[in-house]
Amino acid sequence: MGGCLGSRRHGDNSSVSIGRNQPLKPEKPKWKSDIPLTETQLRSKREEFWDTAPAFEGRKEIWDALKAAAYALETGDHGLAQAIIDGANISLPHGTLMDSYDELGNRYQLPVYTLSAPTNLLEETSESDAGLDSENASPGLEIPLKFRLSNHTKDIKLYVRTSDTVMKLKLRLSEEEGVPTHQDKDGFILDGCCLIKYALKMQKFQRTMLFR
Repeated sequence: MGGCLGSRRHGDNSSVSIGRNQPLKPEKPKWKSDIPLTETQLRSKREEFWDTAPAFEGRKEIWDALKAAAYALETGDHGLAQAIIDGANISLPHGTLMDSYDELGNRYQLPVYTLSAPTNLLEETSESDAGLDSENASPGLEIPLKFRLSNHTKDIKLYVRTSDTVMKLKLRLSEEEGVPTHQDKDGFILDGCCLIKYALKMQKFQRTMLFR
């Protein structure tokens, strides 16, 4: 490793100067996303890149090494990241994983979002938080609603608000009527669809809902 390198790519007989190889810098790049992302969205974006990148160019084993090095660097293990790069004979002209070459001269470019999280990463909003925000914004309209339980013979009638979330209604059924619920699995059936977490005010519901 080290020294000035050259390569031939895609049948080109001329030598392409890559430049002097540099050790991997320990600093993670700082960047701001044009469209703020949650951690889940960032993870999905990364997975999409790593799944599709090897199909365009380069060697799969190099892409795998770059992925492993990127993870090691982001989690603070710079030594492991450098060892992965050295072991795969990857050259870094600028000391960063964003631009690299393998020993055959193939170029690999990583988008910044694969190396670090943006400075404006959004916090994940839980269902209960979303319900509280909805209630604080508007109490909604109070309406009578009949619940038909799939494992009971009688219906249960409650007065609910259109701003109530499904989570809140499940808790009320549990606390006020003694109906056992599994918060992550139970839901309401409306027009053939299972409602898991949405507020009622956006739903065109009937006066009777099936709870299972």
